[in-house]
Amino acid sequence: MFELKVINHFSAAHQLKLVAAKCENLHGHNWKIEACVTGENLNDAGVIMDFGIIKKHVSEIMAALDHKFLNEIGWFKGLNPSSEVIAMRIARELQARIEDPSIKVSSITVWESDDACAKYICS
Repeated sequence: MFELKVINHFSAAHQLKLVAAKCENLHGHNWKIEACVTGENLNDAGVIMDFGIIKKHVSEIMAALDHKFLNEIGWFKGLNPSSEVIAMRIARELQARIEDPSIKVSSITVWESDDACAKYICS
């Protein structure tokens, strides 16, 4: 099994409900995203997938989130836009963009600060 990882960033605000009191206030983060995809086989070029394709997909997803109030984005309708939920939604969105069915998103890690992250591990 092979795994590729790309890293990207976005800045956005959110407001969490039913969490620690200060997190219920509107606040923002400079988020760091680590996106990992896996595949069993290498293509004729000796890669599972071109890094450029993964980077393009992740960049498009980040553009949809960057400088937004996450609570108002349709992806999070009815959901608390926590780091965990953000990771899950990015994983699903990225998987939907990958055309090769043999390549799977394995995990998305969402860093909301230098010392706090949530990881969604895809099944």
